[in-house]
Amino acid sequence: MENRRNEGFFYLALFILCIPAANWMIGNVGTFCAPNGPCMIPVAPNIDAPSGVVMIGLALVLRDLVQRRLGKFWVIGAILSGSVLSGLVASGALILASVAAFLLSELADFAVYTPLQRNRFITAVIASSAVGLVLDSIVFLYLAFGSLEYVWGQIIGKTWMVLFSIPVIWKLRQRDKSQGVLPI
Repeated sequence: MENRRNEGFFYLALFILCIPAANWMIGNVGTFCAPNGPCMIPVAPNIDAPSGVVMIGLALVLRDLVQRRLGKFWVIGAILSGSVLSGLVASGALILASVAAFLLSELADFAVYTPLQRNRFITAVIASSAVGLVLDSIVFLYLAFGSLEYVWGQIIGKTWMVLFSIPVIWKLRQRDKSQGVLPI
């Protein structure tokens, strides 16, 4: 049980770190940076996205792992804390977009993940992340830039992170199953 809690706090720390990392990346990391706009990375042939997408895709999965290890109350606290942190680390024009997108997408992730996770862990992670990443993409882009021009790049970039996490999720589920561990 103690190992489970420690693992949960590790996921929680990574989840929280994704927020400033995403905000920093959007202004500093990319193959090119648009004037008065985000730094972009390629996510598919001829499709670019603001670079922070990789951290947001990872945050959606980490949120699920925090809930699996620490429970609903910890994850609600993490979402609320993450929303505040998102507002504190975002640049002026991106504060509202960052906070609203983070809060809405993580709460949607929570709403989809919670009923599925006990019996369908991998399905829960994929389904909740899909809902969260689409909502995050639309809300963030619309509020930050008044445009959905990069919505497909956002969705694709975040989806890559979710897909890359599936082997880890599968291994975690196998370990839990072999130890007879049920989610909280």
